[in-house]
Amino acid sequence: MALSKKPVTGMRDILPEEMQIRDYVIGVIKDTYRRYGFASIETPCVENIANLTNKQGGDNEKLIFKILKRGEKLKIAEAATEEEVVDGGLRYDLTVPLVRYYSNNAAQLPSPFKALQIGNVWRADRPQRGRFRQFTQCDIDIFGEASNLAEIELILATTTTLGKLGFQGFEIRINDRQLLKAMAAGSGFTERDFDSVFITLDKMDKIGMDGVKAELLENGFAVGTVDKYLELYSGLEQAEDGLQYVAERLAEVQAQEDQGAAAVEGLREIIGSVEAAKTADFRMVFDPTLVRGMSYYTGPIFEIAIPGFGGSCGGGGRYDKMVGKFTGKDVPACGFSIGFERIVLLLTESGFRVPDAPKRTAYLVEKGVEGQAMADVIAKAQAAREAGEQVLVVRMNKNKKFQKEQLTAEGYEEFVEFYREALKN
Repeated sequence: MALSKKPVTGMRDILPEEMQIRDYVIGVIKDTYRRYGFASIETPCVENIANLTNKQGGDNEKLIFKILKRGEKLKIAEAATEEEVVDGGLRYDLTVPLVRYYSNNAAQLPSPFKALQIGNVWRADRPQRGRFRQFTQCDIDIFGEASNLAEIELILATTTTLGKLGFQGFEIRINDRQLLKAMAAGSGFTERDFDSVFITLDKMDKIGMDGVKAELLENGFAVGTVDKYLELYSGLEQAEDGLQYVAERLAEVQAQEDQGAAAVEGLREIIGSVEAAKTADFRMVFDPTLVRGMSYYTGPIFEIAIPGFGGSCGGGGRYDKMVGKFTGKDVPACGFSIGFERIVLLLTESGFRVPDAPKRTAYLVEKGVEGQAMADVIAKAQAAREAGEQVLVVRMNKNKKFQKEQLTAEGYEEFVEFYREALKN
């Protein structure tokens, strides 16, 4: 039986044209983030299964590619549960591995520590436009900074990068988990209800206020509690200042007022500072229905919305309690993940060409050019390469016209032809 030449479902082969764009985007990302003081690190693609299933990753924990134990440790016939045969898994994001990394190496790292990590992650998800089972993530995170300076730096670094890649008119939507909790608690929901309530609230942009209400009622919550909760959101679209509106509604319900007020003031500081310092063309938007799927977030959360793409193109937030799960001592932490695959997709579909690329020249060498003649051709190619050109040396095909058309499609701008007879002279 012939071997399959197609990639596994959800995986893909990347052709040279896209790879050139990917390399360029990574270069811009690294250069920009390093200017903000972020240091590159790397973590293994395989993590302990207990770390990946610690109820911090939301629905992603259902999508883990799990790895069986090896050798004598693997006893399938004797196993009663999956846990007895699985000890590792492919990482589904870069945050869990990063927190483990920091917990293991904190004594050798500066404080605050600003980390840059780019790498593949894996999720057994349903493939669709811009979503694959293996994809690249690009994260920046700050450990040890408790103030909003972390959020401000993360947002400015990310938006500056997007601006350098040519994106304009996008939005950074921002909210705060503490604000979400204060609004839910003030309406009468208990803490154990929060995750379920927030999952439904996150669908507001898709199913509307009536849809959210219907789903909350279907989940068994009391009519009075649901009505009180949605009343907090009912006048937001008409409000000139969404943050002020929410602050006033929270004062009315008088539940966790201090917590909610502090979150409102924190968001004001972040939004104001970013707007004052930004260099890219975007705007900060307070979105009180923004939830983010990961349950490890503890404070401000944010997402990138780019015109022309329906979903999020990146996001992040504060997760101050996660290091403590590894070390027993909490450390302030905040991160932002740029949607690398979706950014590349948008650039590719727009016909993006890598700027300032070196001149690309193809040397077409006739068959029969050998020995010293071939050495002379190679020497010329080497000299051009040293001068900064990108030079491809290939044998000339019989159908030279078609060969040139293919090379032109690959970005080669100039052709130099070398014939056996000419080289003799």
